[in-house]
Amino acid sequence: MMEVIILIDSEKKILRKEIERQRRQHMSMLNASLRSLLPLESIKGKRSVSDQINEAVNYIKNLEKKIQDLSSKRDNLKNYTDLDGLDHGNATSSNRLTNSSVTVSPYCGGVEIVINSVLREEGLILSRVLEVVLEEGLDVTHCVSTQTDDGFFHNIQSEVGDLAGIDLSELQQKLNDVIVSTS
Repeated sequence: MMEVIILIDSEKKILRKEIERQRRQHMSMLNASLRSLLPLESIKGKRSVSDQINEAVNYIKNLEKKIQDLSSKRDNLKNYTDLDGLDHGNATSSNRLTNSSVTVSPYCGGVEIVINSVLREEGLILSRVLEVVLEEGLDVTHCVSTQTDDGFFHNIQSEVGDLAGIDLSELQQKLNDVIVSTS
């Protein structure tokens, strides 16, 4: 009787070990799948699983914010085109101002700022935007401005020592305030 109990216990141990091994393999496969979906800059080097999951959460939050920003821009553009159709091309300055937008997002060790402005005094706006960026401790590494039929499009890329020290939503609000104040 004692031999049967020992045999059953050893079989249970073997079964538990096998189940645990399969669970670890499955978790490893899921982690590899998650890692493959993240941008390369967010998973540089070897990181722990908890770091990768944290990066995935941050990436998802960033994507959600971008979706909200793009939805807002889409709605503004819809409103603008609806108003433009009603006014037969005679949009007022305040209507045109609603289409100006600023998007701030993390970018490879720094911050990327995209400004789409329908205002015509772009030198003043860009100058004030760059002042705010420098005041926030960002080092501008790349700035491209493009004139379109409706205004200007600016793409500013910058580096920062500690991205965690920068509140991106606060920076975006400051830049939006700059655009509004220069109208």
